Formats: sequence, structure tokens, C-alpha cells
Amino acid sequence: QVQLVESGGGLVQAGGSLRLSCAASGRTLRSYNMGWFRQAPGKEREFVAAISWSGISVYYVDSVKGRFTISRDNAKNTVYLQMNSLKPEDTAVYYCNAVQWSSWSTEGYDYWGQGTQVTVSS
Repeated sequence: QVQLVESGGGLVQAGGSLRLSCAASGRTLRSYNMGWFRQAPGKEREFVAAISWSGISVYYVDSVKGRFTISRDNAKNTVYLQMNSLKPEDTAVYYCNAVQWSSWSTEGYDYWGQGTQVTVSS
């Protein structure tokens, strides 16, 4: 199995940037499609972005397209989310997990970490 640890969150003003990291241990991430998710207080967890196992294909929801960039370094067993032009509505706890491609389902993957808090002030 895989253990995931998210880091890199913090407080930032609107328009600022953060880079989140998702570090894996236990097994290599090479064979997994990976995704980022976020959950704001009182709201359901939502899918944000995904990257294929090879790193060739990426996908973003419309609300972050053009602002966020997902990447991975399989040699370091780490997935990243570069977040630019941050908005207050990006405030949430961010999580990573393995995903099924196109459906973005995490069914069968119990790899959720503690998440990392991102707070964007206006």
C-alpha cells in the first residue's frame, strides 16, 4: 500500500502562490494516476486536478484551469500542485490520492493523508 503526506499549505493573500507537495512512501507512485482534491468547511470534497501515471496527460476543473499546474516526479515519488493567482474561494484543506482516469474516482484507494490547509485572504 501507499502512505501519502501532503505539505506546502499556508496563509497567502489573494493573487499569491503556493506549491503543494504530496510525498509517498511504502510503494512507488509510478503505476498510479494521481489527483488533488480539496474540501472547504461545510462543503463536500471536490476534485481539482489529475495527472496520469506517465505524467503525459493532465486534467483540471474549470475553476482552476490556467492558474494551477499539476506535476509529478516519479524518481522522488512526489506529486506537486503549483497554485498561482490564488483566490479566496481556493481556501480549503487539500488532499492527494490515487485516481481512476477520467472518472477521478478514488474507489479502492484508501491512501488519504492528513491534508494541508490553504487559506487565501482577500
